[in-house]
Amino acid sequence: MKLNGSIALFQYWNRLRDGRHAPKRTEIEPADIKALLADTFILEKDTRGEAVFRLAGTRLCATYGRELKGFSFPSLWREKDRRLVTRLIEGVFQQKSVVVVAYEGLSRNGRSNRFELLALPLDGGVENPRSLGIVSAAEKPFWLGADPITEAIIDSIRVVDPDKEPMYLKNRPAISVPPLAPTSIDGPTTISEFSRARRIRHLVVLDGGREE
Repeated sequence: MKLNGSIALFQYWNRLRDGRHAPKRTEIEPADIKALLADTFILEKDTRGEAVFRLAGTRLCATYGRELKGFSFPSLWREKDRRLVTRLIEGVFQQKSVVVVAYEGLSRNGRSNRFELLALPLDGGVENPRSLGIVSAAEKPFWLGADPITEAIIDSIRVVDPDKEPMYLKNRPAISVPPLAPTSIDGPTTISEFSRARRIRHLVVLDGGREE
């Protein structure tokens, strides 16, 4: 995690979980993270099993130029990345993974800006998985919030082990994603398989944690 918003939300989530896989969704107190609320979101599964926004902060909605509540999370990404994004979020829901995605957002008028997305698991029970997350802009140009982001292109992905990772992950190398990702991925089907593999098609996956 490189941006302050991601680091602050991770620290808050990590304190709440207190050694558990994830804190309960009822433990999240908006007043505790009021400085972050404009950029935060909560994901849930809809009746089709797809990750959708249950809540989204005002600045995040302005960045995308729409009310994101009820909107499909994978649909924010370019079509060829949606299967990968779906698997990553499913890992957050089911395997209680922590995922960090660095991406380039392209606006309606052809501008671009870099962002970092952090997705954290919440314990909502087997029938009601949730994810708490934040989208932080690397820079805040004058047009952001007025010229909506319409496409997201993944730069890198990290699947984090919060029990082994240092609190600040600025020096850890990311997983580079080439500009042209394949349209289908036939690799592992769970996040745990991602973390064990050394290479999956166009992704080189790094083992998590520090050597003892």
